[in-house]
Amino acid sequence: MFNDNDSPGSKAAERRTRIVAAARWCFLNFGYAKTTFEDISKRAGISRSLLYHHFRNKEELYTAVFTDWLISRHPAALQAASAPGDSFKRLIEVVRLLVLEPWSEMVGAPMGGEFFEACERLDPEIEARHREVALQCVTTITRDREAAEVFLLSLDGLLTDQPSVDLLSHRIHILAARFVQSANRQQ
Repeated sequence: MFNDNDSPGSKAAERRTRIVAAARWCFLNFGYAKTTFEDISKRAGISRSLLYHHFRNKEELYTAVFTDWLISRHPAALQAASAPGDSFKRLIEVVRLLVLEPWSEMVGAPMGGEFFEACERLDPEIEARHREVALQCVTTITRDREAAEVFLLSLDGLLTDQPSVDLLSHRIHILAARFVQSANRQQ
């Protein structure tokens, strides 16, 4: 929920950014169910009433956190996908933006595993939108939508054992190299 006085650069917009960052930290560390508006307001350094001025309830705030966390990365990912240059480097950059950076926040947090699942449950449209942008980016690079779908499914598989960021990065490089080689052979 944006108010008219939440324009970029305004005090309200800066406060909203602080709130979203504080809420993300709380959700990742306490979980959705155990996080309270009191926790978030303390972490953001504002009163609960001011928090309610920006967000009506925890679900709305959770959606804002998830949107900020994933959807805000889309423009940079789309730009990286369509940039000139090496397909491998472009694919690695897209995956860094859309998967690796968010994963690095989640994997070390006590409730990181719950974080993504809770948002899928609360607002599946955001996850679907994120997935579609990822598919669009990978398709742009590989020039093959079916291969892009397989790449994303394979990428999902790389996350199942909750790897460290370094291990995930290593796995991503192997996967991307194989897909780029395959795409280059088909052209």
